[in-house]
Formats: sequence, structure tokens, C-alpha cells
Amino acid sequence: MLEEKIREVFADMVVLKDPQRSEYFSNLSIPSYMRDWLVMKFSDDEGAIDYDSVRRYIKRYIPSRDDFEQYKFQMVNGETVQFLARVRVSVDVKTGKTMFELPDFGGARGGASGVVDYDVADKWQDTLLRESENWGIITLSWAMEGTANKPKGIITMNGYKPFCPYTVDLDFYREARKEFDIHEWIDVIISSIDYNPNGYVDENGNIDESSKLYFLRRLLPFVEKRVNMIELAPKGTGKSYIFEKISKRGWLITGGTVSRASLIYDNAKKTGGLITRFDYVGFDEVQSITFEQPGQIQQALKHYMEFGEIKGFDAALTADAGVIVLGNIDADRFDINKNMVEHISEVFGESATLDRFHGFIPGWKIPPMKTGMIANGWAINTEYFAEVMHALRDDLSYASVVDELLKTPPKAYTRHMTAIKRLCTALLKLLFPHVQKPTDIDPQEFEEYCLKPAIDMRSTIYKQLCIIDPKEYTKADKQIPDIQLK
Repeated sequence: MLEEKIREVFADMVVLKDPQRSEYFSNLSIPSYMRDWLVMKFSDDEGAIDYDSVRRYIKRYIPSRDDFEQYKFQMVNGETVQFLARVRVSVDVKTGKTMFELPDFGGARGGASGVVDYDVADKWQDTLLRESENWGIITLSWAMEGTANKPKGIITMNGYKPFCPYTVDLDFYREARKEFDIHEWIDVIISSIDYNPNGYVDENGNIDESSKLYFLRRLLPFVEKRVNMIELAPKGTGKSYIFEKISKRGWLITGGTVSRASLIYDNAKKTGGLITRFDYVGFDEVQSITFEQPGQIQQALKHYMEFGEIKGFDAALTADAGVIVLGNIDADRFDINKNMVEHISEVFGESATLDRFHGFIPGWKIPPMKTGMIANGWAINTEYFAEVMHALRDDLSYASVVDELLKTPPKAYTRHMTAIKRLCTALLKLLFPHVQKPTDIDPQEFEEYCLKPAIDMRSTIYKQLCIIDPKEYTKADKQIPDIQLK
């Protein structure tokens, strides 16, 4: 039985998942990566959970945004508060101080910011300053500073403990993968991200592996840097859940107005936007999102998606985030030979921008979310799996394997080759993480599970390009190349 094998191979990294438990935590607005950690912390060896302890812990350590006003009241009245939060830290070169803000509580504009104590910043600098955001148990206090004529109250972070409950050992993970065949491994991944692999059935009630593989394409930006994708789907296929709840390292924009400063670079503050802080930035129901100065954002995104570079008026930064566009589409447009992108957004619909997207996911080929789709049984816990995917982003060996396996056709269109190789590399990391050299993988499996899906994803982008800009993209030198294995 697969569940028993998962428990045996992954031991301390498994958790018992069930639909009722998932609903319980969802009602508390606890994301999956936090839920599985809590379940492991407060359950016994058979998976039975102590809900009273969970409630007490959440009340004590995981506040909602509304609770922060009470925390501020306690602090200004002399108390010290401690809780789990997402924290963003930066060094202010004008004052020489290390500053923090808590984005989930409104950040600096909402009064959720202050100074990091030097000893805390010094002790945890590799954690707090190396990455753009971190989760941890923080300790805050308040004091009045400044002069008698110009007093100023300030919050100080005088304690920090990183929320990093799992040590990611990629060598262990690679060895563990060898214990499963490809069909088992597909199910291992699906259950790790809260879905039930037995829920993927065709119209005849048979397990449908092809729909599982379409579903798993959503994870490619989690394992490979700067993978840009578009997914159009009917409502209810769970696309928002994957990009919002599975990992703390991604950001999903859901409606509202997006400015160049918030997304790309803030020239006034001289700080990078969302793209510089996350593994991916997604635009959910992109038709409902408004862009300030869309022309400027489009130009900045085109440059970033091509070169991985963020440019401000007086600075240039590099970033690794993938750009993900998610849109709803009516059933009469479920056809890659029709123009499916004309209504998604003025920012992304232009051909030069669309060409910079590596792949397309036909979301209508993914089953809609229903009761039978929710994970039910022992599985790898979501937080651990998300951290593994994040760690895989830095591993360059997979790209080398792909280069060694593929023949690059002469005079192939560069963007096609870049897209196909990047998608191929991501699929290799996701489905065959144990592969470290070309001889580690069966060529037929590589072609079936990595190369063909990568070509398929890019080919859909190309078909859309030919529809919206036929004069440019039907040229012989811009057709999808015939890529073969060596």
C-alpha cells in the first residue's frame, strides 16, 4: 500500500490528512504549510490530534490582523508580546538601524513596524537579511524615544526564533525518491499538496493519470527559477489554492490595483517590489485586476521576464520570481486554436509580452475541486514538501542533465528553446529529483514526462502568438523546433 510506503520511507516527515481536519484549519484561516506543522506538533503516532492544545496554541501565538491593535495596546502599557508572524527586515543606511515590518498586519502604514535590536539582527542576520521575508516567533516591546520636544514611540523586536521546523536534506529526498516508481511518485506529490490522487478519474471511473500531470504543471514555478506561465480554466479547479496556500514563498495578487512600485521597484523607497521577494508572483482572476500605468508595468515586466532584472530610476536588481497569470475562461473558449488571451489583460495580452511566458496550462483538463479530491490519509507534510521544492530551485545540476540529453536544433528560435529547456528542467526536478546524470533516467520516461509536456506547454503559447500576431510568428524561423534526444 502506498501510504505505508510513504510512512516507512519519509518517517518523521509524514502527517495524517483528512477532509474534516483540512476544513477545520481552513475555517481558522490557517494555510496548509502551517496546518501540517500544527498537526504534527499536536498529534500522536496514529495521527489523532489534540484540538484543545491546537486552539490554545493558535490563540496564543498565531494572531489575526484584528489582534494587532490589542498587541499595540499591551505594548504601550508596558507589556512585551510574543507571537508567530511573517517579518520583513531591511537596513536603513541613513540611520544605521535595522528595521522590520509585519506585512500581514499592515506593515509600516498600519503601524506594524519598528527597529530590530542589534543583538537580534546580529545573531540572525543570515536568516533575516539573506531572504526577503521570514516566518518566526517574534518578541516585541514599545518605548518612547526622541527628545522632550519631539518624543516618538517606537516598537522594538528584541527577540526572534525562526519558524523552520524541518531541515531539508536534498540527498535524503533524492534517495527516498528511488523507492517509488513514477506512477507512485506522482501520487506522492499530489497527496503532499493536499489532494487525493484517487479523485482523478475519467468519465468511466478509471484513474486518469493525464489529468494528474496537467495538475502538477502548476508546481513548476515552485522548483525552477523564473518559470512564467499562464493558466486559463473554469472556476473551481483549485488553481488559487495551489499558489496561495501551499507555500509561504509565493504571493498571489487577488484583485485590486497593482502599481509599478508595489510589483517591480519603488523609486521613492529604493526597494524592490513583490517580484524581488518571492519565488513566484501570481495574478489571480487577472481580468479583475487593475494596473496603474499599465504601459510602464508592461515594459518593466517584459524586461524582467527576459533577463531577470528589475530596473528602477537609479538602481538595478536581479530576481528569480516566476510570473503566473491565472484567468477564468468560458467553456466555449476551451480551444487552443482560438484566441484565448484577448480578454485576460492589456498588460499580458500583447504578443511581445506573451512570448516571454514559457508555458500554458489548459485548466479545463484538470478536474474541478470536489469532496473526493481532498487528501485523506498519510502523506508527506505540506510545509516540508514546499521547502524541498524551494531548495531545488538552487540546484543547477538538473539543467546540465537536460542540456546533455537534448539535441539543440540549429537556428532554433531562442525563446522557444529557453522555454522548453526551463520547463523540462522543472519537470525533471519535480518528477525525477533523484536524477543527477543523464544515465540515471530512462530516455523514454524523460521524453514522456519531461520533454513532450514542455513542448506541449510552449506550443500552446506559440499557437496563441500566431493567432494574435500572425505576420510575425508564422515565419519559418519562429516555429517550434523539432527537439530530439541525443
